[in-house]
Amino acid sequence: METQKDKIARQFMEALPHARALGMRFTRLENGHAAIEMEYNTRFIGDPETGVIHGGAVSALMDTCCGAAAMSHPASPGGTATIDLRIDYMRPATPGQTIRAEAECYHITRSVAFVRARAMDDDTARPVATATGTFTVEGG
Repeated sequence: METQKDKIARQFMEALPHARALGMRFTRLENGHAAIEMEYNTRFIGDPETGVIHGGAVSALMDTCCGAAAMSHPASPGGTATIDLRIDYMRPATPGQTIRAEAECYHITRSVAFVRARAMDDDTARPVATATGTFTVEGG
């Protein structure tokens, strides 16, 4: 069940211009977990010969999803910013398919949230990318 805190986190993240420009939409946000999807769009192709989406769009999706997970964690007092985000690209996303990111804030201190994520297309057995990151905890 979405809490008031989750609603505030959702509203904040949905107000981000880059998230709107990339067509990101939440499919889940609660208690330190977030899921966001981004439909395939030819405007974000990184390789015109293959039609593969640019890694920067995947990176933005994962960063936004991780930040949302950190903000929605029950121990997080408010906003967040990325301190560090490591993304490992496992394979190109399949052209024409929606990319979905899922993130979990698995540990939080007074000042830092620790998050892990993965991005998938329709082949959920093989991630497009995985990520681990640290995010500020405002007010901590």
